[in-house]
Amino acid sequence: MEGHNLEGARQVVVQETMKAKPDALLVKKEMDVTFALRRQEVVKDKPAINQMVQRWPALFTESQVYYEFSRVVGKNLRENFFGSLDCYSASLVELFRKKKGLTGQLLAALLRQTKSSEPTDIRCLCLRGLPVILGDDPSGFFKACSDPADTDVYSQTPVGILCMDEETSPLNPSRVGIILEGNVVLDGLPNLPQAFCVLFGLIYALHLDYPKCMKYTFLFVQQVMLNLGKSQLAPKIQTLKNQLAE
Repeated sequence: MEGHNLEGARQVVVQETMKAKPDALLVKKEMDVTFALRRQEVVKDKPAINQMVQRWPALFTESQVYYEFSRVVGKNLRENFFGSLDCYSASLVELFRKKKGLTGQLLAALLRQTKSSEPTDIRCLCLRGLPVILGDDPSGFFKACSDPADTDVYSQTPVGILCMDEETSPLNPSRVGIILEGNVVLDGLPNLPQAFCVLFGLIYALHLDYPKCMKYTFLFVQQVMLNLGKSQLAPKIQTLKNQLAE
């Protein structure tokens, strides 16, 4: 009987999500109720992302990603992510300016592209620079195109961020999407830092692995910025953490 009730609650969420103006309180209530069912599916069955989009469409909305992250780890993702990013940003930018060699050249290019000292632009700079300084390969993660229908650009991307309309600002395009398993699952996010934050939450909500090409960047966000998981850090993450504390 319990399973039947949960399935009914899931269907309510699906029907509500299809409306032009869903009842946010009702969706949250039913998503709270069905959390255990959803976690069991995600962790045990590991369904394909397109199947999750069909079964749990509300989970692919920004507000529900934040709620789900709170259900999973008991933290306010948005508040903690941006609070920590802003706290580290001045030290990160200073470190970017000091770097020499090829890493220094790549970071100098990012610094030149940064249009202003507005918080969003500085956040973009930090999130673009982190993988460079940690030795990740952001080219397999940040994808750019003018038309999201041009699936050739990202169809082979397991986890990534799609930057659209980036002519005005390459580091901070005006329209950003999230790629999972070669499909854009969330579109129209207003800036790159917001997309990165939501993607981090989706990875937790869907019990996904971090993208291999950005492993150290995501571990830095998890372990240093959000203080989640085991405290033992990989050497390059520990080095960066020490440098930021100087």
